[in-house]
Amino acid sequence: MLEGSILQQLETAHRHTTRPIRFGVYYKNTLVALCHALEDHILTDDGTPLVITAFQQGKWYLQEAERYADIAQRSRQIAIMAASESGFAEHPTSQLPNVDLVRLDPSDPVAQEWHLIILSPKYTAMVICQELSKADYGSAGVPTSDLERKFYGLWTFEPELVQETAEIAIAHISKYNPELAQKLTADKQQIVPSMDRSQNLGAVVSRVVDYLQTGQENLSIPTALQKQTLDRNLISNEIQAFLRMAQLMDMADVNNPMAAAEVVVLAEAIAQLLDLPAWQIKRLRLAALLHRIDPLQNAESVLTSGSIPTRYQQDAPCCPLIPGAQVLRTMPRLRAVAQIITHQTEWWNGLGEPGGLTGDEIPLESRILALLADFQWRINQQKSSNQSREQIFTQALDECRQQQSTRFDPKLVDTLALLVMGLQQGLDLPLMTPKFSAGIWILDSQWDSHSKISEEIGSYFT
Repeated sequence: MLEGSILQQLETAHRHTTRPIRFGVYYKNTLVALCHALEDHILTDDGTPLVITAFQQGKWYLQEAERYADIAQRSRQIAIMAASESGFAEHPTSQLPNVDLVRLDPSDPVAQEWHLIILSPKYTAMVICQELSKADYGSAGVPTSDLERKFYGLWTFEPELVQETAEIAIAHISKYNPELAQKLTADKQQIVPSMDRSQNLGAVVSRVVDYLQTGQENLSIPTALQKQTLDRNLISNEIQAFLRMAQLMDMADVNNPMAAAEVVVLAEAIAQLLDLPAWQIKRLRLAALLHRIDPLQNAESVLTSGSIPTRYQQDAPCCPLIPGAQVLRTMPRLRAVAQIITHQTEWWNGLGEPGGLTGDEIPLESRILALLADFQWRINQQKSSNQSREQIFTQALDECRQQQSTRFDPKLVDTLALLVMGLQQGLDLPLMTPKFSAGIWILDSQWDSHSKISEEIGSYFT
């Protein structure tokens, strides 16, 4: 990591905090797909964002300058950092009133970085990375294919991290152009986040996944092994896009920010009691992580005992996916998970939605998810009370029992009762606290590796 680079400053700021950043390695084809998706979303959105970008060399900016002329029409302000090239300042895009160039000194470490930072009232997003050095590539050497070039960094939608990175970038710009830095700071302060960011984020995620899939289809690589490696990198980033979206939805719930992580732990315990196969446990775990991804869910639907809002009237089983899960369906490998999430609002007696499924017609994972999401919510509601741990568990279980055979599968309620009995007798279910890793959750080591997550996809995402 280059000393003095924006990436290095960001890493240093988080190194000794409770949320150290875990960076990843990305192939160029992945980063191109990510950046093009985020740039094109600007062109279709009316959020008028502030955009800060770094192109390494000016020639890379000149290749994209026409594109950035269109982006400028939909943006509040664009600041472009790059080492100067012939024609750099003379291009028509460079003359636009809301486009400012920052001519980086070639020796500036930021001139070796690739940035795209977007601050919009509707969403935040960024890609920030730097290319691996020759030493980092090791004995294999620098790849001959441009698409196989590797970069070290991260991409994320998390507002606080994007805001922080923007501030570091503006501080760096101040060394070259203090007046521009002041203007960018003023623009940044004028951006007021909208209240429906979670819904807006769904559109961004959908576009990112679509572009990653298109990039996968259009790969033209000499060998099958090379193509497989690039495919895996693209696929793992598709999954990360959904995990990041789910993370932000949990973080936005200040009253229950650990819902997904806690439901995952409960789901795995129930799955063990039911002796489910490993592939089903893995699929259930991912569904639990993403179970709140429907932006239309609220405190009166899945997460409480209230009635389910009427959204669809179609008969089972030919019902549509709920809007949030429809985003998941854009990735074929997550269609099964999308169905699990969709049917978590079904009721055992057939009065739920969206399909009006009854009893065993409801997917088992959906039934488990519905029960445990409700149980977790009830426990969380009582955490601030003076009741003991045992009393909280008993009360939450009793409230779930009141809905067995109506809303919940009675056999699953009985299984939950066994788990609660164990918890009351000292059984420990250690909560695997989500680690901050470039904006995604990591619940165990297998999710910390692009290769491992990709190798397991075929076994349980179908």
